[in-house]
Amino acid sequence: MTYQEAIEYLYDHLPVYQRIGSGAFKAGLDNSLALDTYLSHPHTKYKTIHVAGTNGKGSTSHLLAAILQQAGYKVGLYTSPHLVDFRERIRVNGEKISGQYIVDFIDKHREVYEPIQPSFFELTMMMAFQYFADMKVDVAIIEVGLGGRLDSTNIINPDLSVITNISFDHMQMLGDTLEKIATEKAGIIKAGIPVVIGEAEGEVRKVFEKTADRVGARIVFAEDEHIIQNSLRTASGWLLDTKYYLYLKGELSGYAQIKNAATVLCAVKELQSLGYVIPSKAVYNGFAYVTELTGLMGRWQVIQELHPKIVCDTGHNIAGIKYIVEQLATEKYNTLHIVLGMVNDKDITSVLSILPKHAVYYFTKASVPRALDQMKLQELAGKAGLTGYSYHTVSEAIQAAKEWARPNDFIFIGGSNFIVADALTELGYK
Repeated sequence: MTYQEAIEYLYDHLPVYQRIGSGAFKAGLDNSLALDTYLSHPHTKYKTIHVAGTNGKGSTSHLLAAILQQAGYKVGLYTSPHLVDFRERIRVNGEKISGQYIVDFIDKHREVYEPIQPSFFELTMMMAFQYFADMKVDVAIIEVGLGGRLDSTNIINPDLSVITNISFDHMQMLGDTLEKIATEKAGIIKAGIPVVIGEAEGEVRKVFEKTADRVGARIVFAEDEHIIQNSLRTASGWLLDTKYYLYLKGELSGYAQIKNAATVLCAVKELQSLGYVIPSKAVYNGFAYVTELTGLMGRWQVIQELHPKIVCDTGHNIAGIKYIVEQLATEKYNTLHIVLGMVNDKDITSVLSILPKHAVYYFTKASVPRALDQMKLQELAGKAGLTGYSYHTVSEAIQAAKEWARPNDFIFIGGSNFIVADALTELGYK
C-alpha cells in the first residue's frame, strides 16, 4: 500500500465528517475507548493540553505548540481539518507525520479496528496518539474535533484545558442556543484540571462557572486578566503591549488574533504555574514565527502582496466572518473581489447578510460533497444584495478573479475551510 492508497482507504472506508457532515459524527466515546485500550493508552505516555472552542482553537493550538517548542519541549500537535495534505493534522515539532507511518499503522492494526467500525476522526486521532508515543514527545496539544463532551479527544486527562469562545456552529449536533453549545464544549472541563476560557459572557459564562464548580476545576477567564493592554497592526502582523511581555510581535495578522493572543498568554501563565519552564524568549519567538514553526496556514494568509493583493482565510461561521468583514473594511483597494463558497450545513443566510455589498463576487463550490452548489449560493447571495458570477470550481473562480482584478484591487478567498484548501492546492502550496 502506498501513502496515496492509504489516504484513499481512510476516506473510502471510514465516515468522514469533513466530507459528509453529521452522518460521520459518532456521539460517544465507546469507539475511542476501545481503540485506546487496544493500543495500551498511548496518550498517557506524555503530557497533554486540550483545546476546544467554536473559533480560534486552531490558531491557539499552533501558538501554544510554537511556544513550547521554543521552550525546548518536544511537542506533538493534533489538529483538524487539514488544508492541503492529511499529514498536516499530525505533527511533532512542526514536522508532519511520515506517509510510511500512516501506511504501517493501517496495515498493522486494521484487523482489530475494522470490526470496531470507527469514524475517520476516531481512527486518525488514535493514530496521532500512538505516533506521539512512538516519537516520545514531552507534551501534545490536542485540538477538539467537534464539541467537547462527546468528542473522541475527550478520553485524555490533560494538564490544562482551554476553551477559546462560543458561537453558533454545528447546531444540528451541539444545540441551537449558545448555552447548549457551551454545555457541550464545557464537557472537556475535568476535576482538578485548570481551564482557561478565552471569551464568555452572560449565560455562556455561567455555564462554564457552574461546570467548573461542579467538577472541582479552577477556572480562569482570559478577559478578566486584561493581558493585552495595547495593540497596533503593522505590515508584518500585530505589535502587542501586554501585561507580561512588552513589544510582543504576533505574526498572525487577522483581527481575531488579538483574542487568541490573550487566551494563549493566559494559558502560558497557567502552564508556568503547573511547572512548565517557558522563558520569555520562547513566547516572543513562538508568536513571531508560528507559521514557520508549526506549518499553520489559512489564517488571513497573504498569498500575494501586490498587483493585486490576494488573501485567504478559513473563517466560515458568523463569528469568524464578522472579523473578516471588519478587516476587509480597513484594506485599501479600488475594487474588492471575493471568491466565495460555503458548505450546506452552515448559517448561510446570516453570513451573506453581513458580507460587503460593494464587492464583485465569484461564487464557487469546493471539491467536497458537503459544498453548497455555486448556483444556489449565487441565488441566496442575490437576495442579500450581493452580485457576481458562478464557477464550477475554485480554480476557475480564482482565475476569473485574477483576470478581472486590476493592480490596485484586492482579492479575498474564503467562506469555508474547503474553499481555502482548494485555493492553496491550486496555488501550489504543500
